[in-house]
Amino acid sequence: MAEHKLDQQWTPELLQFHEELQAKNMGPLWASVFSSSQPTPRAIPYLWKKQLILDMLEKAKNLLQVGTGSIDRRAVYLVNPGMKYLQPHGWGGATQTLYAAVQALNPGEIAPPHRHMTSALRFIMEGKGASGVVNGVKYNFEPGDYVITPEWCWHDHINEGDETVLWMDCLDIPFTSALTSSFFEMYPAEKQPIDFPEDYGTKRYAGGMVRPISDRKPSPAPIGRYTWDLTKQAIDGQSEFEADPFDGYAVEYINPTTGKDANGRIGARMQGLPPGFKGKAHRHTHSSVYVVHKGSGYTVINGERFDWEAGDFFVVPVWAVHEHVNTSETEEAFLFSTNDLPIMELFGFEREEAYSENEGHQHIVKVFEPDFAEDSVVIE
Repeated sequence: MAEHKLDQQWTPELLQFHEELQAKNMGPLWASVFSSSQPTPRAIPYLWKKQLILDMLEKAKNLLQVGTGSIDRRAVYLVNPGMKYLQPHGWGGATQTLYAAVQALNPGEIAPPHRHMTSALRFIMEGKGASGVVNGVKYNFEPGDYVITPEWCWHDHINEGDETVLWMDCLDIPFTSALTSSFFEMYPAEKQPIDFPEDYGTKRYAGGMVRPISDRKPSPAPIGRYTWDLTKQAIDGQSEFEADPFDGYAVEYINPTTGKDANGRIGARMQGLPPGFKGKAHRHTHSSVYVVHKGSGYTVINGERFDWEAGDFFVVPVWAVHEHVNTSETEEAFLFSTNDLPIMELFGFEREEAYSENEGHQHIVKVFEPDFAEDSVVIE
């Protein structure tokens, strides 16, 4: 169906008929935009500075105790300004499908086990001594690790160290909530039993691109923890070749029993930007949430420059033109990101397009200012 114009001149009689339809819980299709020429995302490009997030978590740490009988998770979630209208419902996300948060677990705290139909994952940002148990397997957390919790898996966290551990949470809450398909259940005890050796799945796949013969049949989480060391090795293995012009040296986390994304409905990637890297711009219909693991640089999104450093979060919405730049001439930058690509591909929505103007680079027309006013500085 063709795109309709909303500014068409309607007769008074027709406008009155539109009101009559509305009063009867109906509407005129001819006066609505049934389809548009390209995606119109609700989410907007945005960036959250690490220090602001830490300040909010520090207040939460002083006010809330994690554990049975108290709150089960201490996490601050990120609300995209374009998604604020959903916040009263509790699922205003970072994008229209992805919910991102930063969780803090203090020494001695136990985040009790629960499970839900939303897919969940964690990227460990900083701190040591914490671990998580997923369906009876204990996985130790180290900075740079990617830890998965597919839908309806029991999972809990404990900090047995002497420092606070921080990690990114990403869930597909906006997607499952829009489908009204969510279920949630608390485990009947403070901790679930550990039924396997520590880091069981990670150790079984220590050989890299080989798998135990028992895993020929698909499994939802044969590897629960993808370590930073092995991820870095994979990126280093690409570095003797030419970098991808858009994403540098990028890898994605997969389930070795299926070859698909490790966490089902949510994709995840780690990309290394070599010193001085200036990526070309492109756009795609999947949205992404980034957390900067190491390094500093900036990303240009729809002509707006977003400067980032380790610990910052930023969002690339649907169909937004974007390019990454590593401003250091000596140090690599590493960006971890989550995406809704598995959903887009499943329904046949995924499309990608390179930016063809100015040799593939956008003109920067404004610079994002990370404050509460959500303002940008316009470049004259």
